[in-house]
Amino acid sequence: MQEDFLHYIWKHKAFDSSLLKTSNDEVISISNLGQHNHNAGPDFFNAQLSIGDQLWAGNVEIHIKSSDWYVHNHETDKAYDNVILHVVWEHDTEIFRSDNSKIPTLELKNVVDLNLIHNYKNLMQSKTWINCESSFSSVNEFVLNNWLERLYIERLELKSESINQLLKESNNNWEAVLFKMLLKNFGLKVNGESFLSIANSIGFSIVRKLQNDVLDLEALLFGQSNLLFDENIEDAYYIDLKHRYGFLKQKFNLTNQGVLPMQFFRLRPPNFPTIRLSQFANLYSLEQNLFSKVMQLNSKNEFYKLFNLGVTTYWTTHYTFSKTSKVFKKLMTKPFVDLLIINTLIPLKFSYAKFQGKSIEEELFQLIKEIKIENNSIVSKFLDLKPLEKNALNSQGLLQLKQKFCDNNKCLQCAIGNSLIVKN
Repeated sequence: MQEDFLHYIWKHKAFDSSLLKTSNDEVISISNLGQHNHNAGPDFFNAQLSIGDQLWAGNVEIHIKSSDWYVHNHETDKAYDNVILHVVWEHDTEIFRSDNSKIPTLELKNVVDLNLIHNYKNLMQSKTWINCESSFSSVNEFVLNNWLERLYIERLELKSESINQLLKESNNNWEAVLFKMLLKNFGLKVNGESFLSIANSIGFSIVRKLQNDVLDLEALLFGQSNLLFDENIEDAYYIDLKHRYGFLKQKFNLTNQGVLPMQFFRLRPPNFPTIRLSQFANLYSLEQNLFSKVMQLNSKNEFYKLFNLGVTTYWTTHYTFSKTSKVFKKLMTKPFVDLLIINTLIPLKFSYAKFQGKSIEEELFQLIKEIKIENNSIVSKFLDLKPLEKNALNSQGLLQLKQKFCDNNKCLQCAIGNSLIVKN
């Protein structure tokens, strides 16, 4: 038995209310269970109940055994003087406040359905990939779909915290925030942090000043990323970028000491940093007010049209400097744009709406459901357990479920876990 399960029982009133009596055989009637406190102090604040003929308003403390009151030294802590009921699994001793007044005790073990306890133990003692692996397929569709939507919003809320930090660092410049987030996600998983370090090394005001010349933008990005250091390359384009970067570095007092090294190893050539940086420069040379445009778009196809562009001329015949290849436009693919929508554009739209005091959840649900489900090991394992509609809302919800709930054994805080615990 764990204390958080007792919190769950009390919070959800998962007991036979008609059998409630104190250890002194006084009848307990509950009007209000109280508010769950996740910080220091009693477990539930502002409960309202009657014991015998006496009405009480105050706090409720919960322990596995009554004697835990003394183990935790509550008898000397005035924060617990307002406790009106001690709820325990097993009553093994009477307990008292700091003024020696006796606190009524409710023992739960005889008023909780044994089936509930059995389900809880089976769930928490599982040694599989997730605790509910054997019963995930039986979860009610309505419960699962609603929970995945809530988890997706929770995931957006977490990303919103990071966006707010970027916003603070950029003096509330949403265009600058988009620049940083977008550049990071152009680097994908392998080079994301490296690309973000490039963004952090460049003031967005510099980008603004260079947007009319794509070669200056490329020189800025390639130079800051340490790709213009080779003295042996005699390629005219490379030499031009070096000269441009030398001028920009001096003019804007640039430094790239904090920029992380980029990886080419094991990447498919279309995902090489050189290609992604050229695409990024091309985008910003064509779109002067990208943030405003992103905020206006609401469908997958509109975003596909916005990002339907490739590299500058040199990179149509190159993947790296000097070494030529067959002519290829190297346009951004739809799966790549999908990742930008999922990881950058929707979180930014969500945060901006919150900033304006608006609610656009339904609009975002519609957009994310247009995008194909993400292909990764976590999502694949869930789909093996139970078929789901293959859209990105579900994959994002499943990632949040696994990372924030399953991996931390938070079955009691999970709608899926709850539905399995109360199942007959």
